[in-house]
This record gives sequence, C-alpha cells and structure tokens, in this order.
Amino acid sequence: MLNSRLFPCNVLLLMTLISGTAFAAPAEEYVYDLVHSSVSFKARHLDISWIHGRFNEVDGKFSIDREDPSKSSFQLTIKADSVDTANAARDEHLRQPDYFDTKQFPTIEFRSTKVKAIDGGYEVTGDFTMHGVTRSITIELMGGKAIESRGVRRVGFSTELRLKRSDYKFDPKAIGPIGDEAIVIIDCEGMSQ
Repeated sequence: MLNSRLFPCNVLLLMTLISGTAFAAPAEEYVYDLVHSSVSFKARHLDISWIHGRFNEVDGKFSIDREDPSKSSFQLTIKADSVDTANAARDEHLRQPDYFDTKQFPTIEFRSTKVKAIDGGYEVTGDFTMHGVTRSITIELMGGKAIESRGVRRVGFSTELRLKRSDYKFDPKAIGPIGDEAIVIIDCEGMSQ
C-alpha cells in the first residue's frame, strides 16, 4: 500500500524523470552593453602599417541556454555610419559608396544559425551581412562566464575574425592602398534584461 504522504512527491519525481524538463533552467537573456563593449577593426595601409577604427553605435542581444547550447542565439547590429577612425575626413570617405555606402547599407549584422559549446566558449555559425551581401561565417566566442554586479547579471565574450572586403562587393578600386583583409575585434558584455 502506498504511503499517502509520499505519493505526491513520488508523482512529481516520476513526472520529472519522464519529461526531463520540469526543472530545466530557463535560457539567460542579455542585451548588448554599449558602455562596456567595443567593435573595432584594423586594416593595412599601403602594406606598411595598420589603420585602426571602431564603430560607436552597436546593438545586440544574446540568449544562452547552458543546458542545451544549441538553443542559444547571438545577434549583433552595427550602424555603419558610426565608423570612427579618429579622422573626420577619412570617416566621411568610409561612408561613401566606394567603401561602406552607409546610405544604401545602413547596418552591418550578424545572426547566429548554429551554436555549440567548445572549451572556453562557443562556436557560433551565422549569417553576416555587410554592404548588401550575406555570407555564412563561423566564429569562436570565447568567454561566457556570468556574474552578478549591482543587481544585474552580466556575461562577456570576445572574438577576432578576418574578413575580405572583396567578398562583400566593396569597390575593387578602393582595395589596394587599403588592404583587402580587415581584422575585426569584438569584445562584448551583455547585461540581463
């Protein structure tokens, strides 16, 4: 005969074992913290030095499922006309049609399509759109440690990737003095919503 006091607990345990999800932790939701993050880049100039720059207006969000990383997602949107190389004339040139063409293509975007856990972070494949061209790329987002600071949960990631401007239909005449390849460095911190 079943002990009536234990029966509710036994039913709950059985339901948990069957469903496997009764106590699953929800995905962690974060928004990009512009104050504690940066998207910067560098490109070769005349093949003798590097020009450095950054984008000042970036937005994004991350959903991290630590129990099933494949359900995680990462999104980043960069306002192309926020390009800043500490030289106003050059920045204005970079906004023109032979470079970013920011009037026609106002944003640079990344949307993940596949996420898997790796040692020290996540391997993220996604659609990267720049200058009207979308290509699938895979990046390694290193980090993912979450902490709580002043009542706000935070998580941080960093990555570095190499992109060829010729893959994104930049004006070929503009490739030469400034090298085809650019190195993009992303250090981002997300904060809970």
